[in-house]
Amino acid sequence: MASTSTSSISLQTSAQKPSFPSNSATTTFHTNLTFPYNPLPFTKFLCVRSSSTSKYYNEVVVDEEMDRIRRLQNGSDIRGVALEGEKGRSVDLTPPAVEAIAESFGEWVINGLEKERGQPVENVKVSLGRDPRISGASLSVAVFSGLARAGCLVFDMGLATTPACFMSTILPPFSYDASIMMTASHLPYTRNGLKFFTKRGGLTSPEVEEICDRAARKYANRLAKVSSVLRVPPSRVDFMSSYSEHLRNIIKERVNHPLYYDTPLKGFQIVVNAGNGSGGFFTWDVLDKLGADTFGSLHLKPDGMFPNHIPNPEDKVAMALTRAAVLENSADLGIVFDTDVDRSGVVDNKGNPINGDKLIALISAIVLKEHPGTTIVTDARTSMALTRFITNRGGHHCLYRVGYRNVIDKGVQLNKDGIETHLMMETSGHGALKENFFLDDGAYMVVKIIIEMVRMKLAGSDEGIGSIINDLEEPKDSVELRMNVVSDPRYAKEKAIEAIETFRQYVEEGRIEGWELDTCGDCWVSEGCLADINETSAAAVDAHMYRAKVSDEVHGQHGWVHIRQSIHNPNIAVNMQSSVLGCCQMMTIVLRDKFLIASEMDRILDITEIDKYAKSGIVG
Repeated sequence: MASTSTSSISLQTSAQKPSFPSNSATTTFHTNLTFPYNPLPFTKFLCVRSSSTSKYYNEVVVDEEMDRIRRLQNGSDIRGVALEGEKGRSVDLTPPAVEAIAESFGEWVINGLEKERGQPVENVKVSLGRDPRISGASLSVAVFSGLARAGCLVFDMGLATTPACFMSTILPPFSYDASIMMTASHLPYTRNGLKFFTKRGGLTSPEVEEICDRAARKYANRLAKVSSVLRVPPSRVDFMSSYSEHLRNIIKERVNHPLYYDTPLKGFQIVVNAGNGSGGFFTWDVLDKLGADTFGSLHLKPDGMFPNHIPNPEDKVAMALTRAAVLENSADLGIVFDTDVDRSGVVDNKGNPINGDKLIALISAIVLKEHPGTTIVTDARTSMALTRFITNRGGHHCLYRVGYRNVIDKGVQLNKDGIETHLMMETSGHGALKENFFLDDGAYMVVKIIIEMVRMKLAGSDEGIGSIINDLEEPKDSVELRMNVVSDPRYAKEKAIEAIETFRQYVEEGRIEGWELDTCGDCWVSEGCLADINETSAAAVDAHMYRAKVSDEVHGQHGWVHIRQSIHNPNIAVNMQSSVLGCCQMMTIVLRDKFLIASEMDRILDITEIDKYAKSGIVG
């Protein structure tokens, strides 16, 4: 694998525009393209006989093979291993699996449109975009084949971003009926995945589960002979140019520069770190064309091996390199995108990284200026200080379940209930705005920040965008720990739920002194947002989780413990925060002794990381 020293920063001037990989090199399609596949031996058979007709048929169902498809579901996404190279992980996102899933999605879209219109539909249009992962070309053929099997017209967007895929269903003249983005976000180059969209937004977990169930049957019944046949190549479309123009127009119209309407970023230097993902377009197709100086930008060339660092605004290396580039070039702003650009983070002109709670605070402050008194939804891992920051500016803070789709769906539901909610944002950087179709779009979030930065400059301020959050307090102590579920993967979810529900029971029954189940935190919305027992939740529970607020005689209420089932891996995540230095280690000791050992949950959970932190205060 190619590698580049992190101390050697490649510079990109606005005059040097790298090219995306040649489309002809990465998306050559052949008639009757076949992927060899050796199925595992059949293990179980189920014969089904129709009782409604005189015709009988046998339907072969291979339980283990069907489970392979179902295990690819990760909440509202599909994710799996597409290439060899991971220790202990075999390839499970194969072309046959992807073809079955794509075909099932196509059928799901067609069925939905027929129900909506009350008549058969024709010429259903579905687009596909992808990030630069090296498995993308072969898996794209499988997607195109599956969609064609379903009867859809297929459009190839090539290298794209996740938000652009959704916008391809909205912006004319494209306005596709649905779209698929092929990406595994910030995960290693060996992984890949699928995200699904219709005109109403991203699919929910139950909808993806329905598609996977349908795909599992197709996959199991095709094990004996599998081929991906693409008789008609998909239509190539250049949607990214239209999407970039859409973003440029938003900046021009909202800044409304008195001297440079078409180039409102003239005089600003902005550094972009695309992490070799799909985000390079924002440099040359948005910033450069608006007059910005982008010299010093990093890793703009798409490279599916991600040789420099993980494309992730939460990654310390990504942030450190961007910070160094901002300071070295005296830039006004640094931008960090994840691989598929549905998340972002920034660095201010003083080199301060802004992500997590800080990014939520920054966007909240901007949104509250535009929509005073609005509600802001976040996941339950945000700090008590963030709540004070929002409420001090006249906003309302609704804490909700972890998971970006949970947070976004909560905001959608609150608006339907008549509670004005303009921002929904998770600590990972996923942020959605009511004004932007409730779409988690990292580029759009950066657009909001850039507009505010220019407005501040026009108003005579040279303090920089970071000055907006100067009064945001930071927690004195914070930690995230993991406990693997000791179980067969098929039963890991069930065991994790058992452990989390036992935690709820222990806290509710007062078995852990000073701990109280936090059903709503400081949220002003009436229902208990943080509790899975809430009957009016925005969507079906995709992962069980609870938060307990923690008090003691010395400090009073000083922190919280949040425990949740991972939807991506067979483990349980434990997040803690405290306003008192050293209290996270104290809470970990209590969690271990008063719950994990006392309840004997340590028999089904690997508490090695918990035990190490409790003893040493060291993570990992």
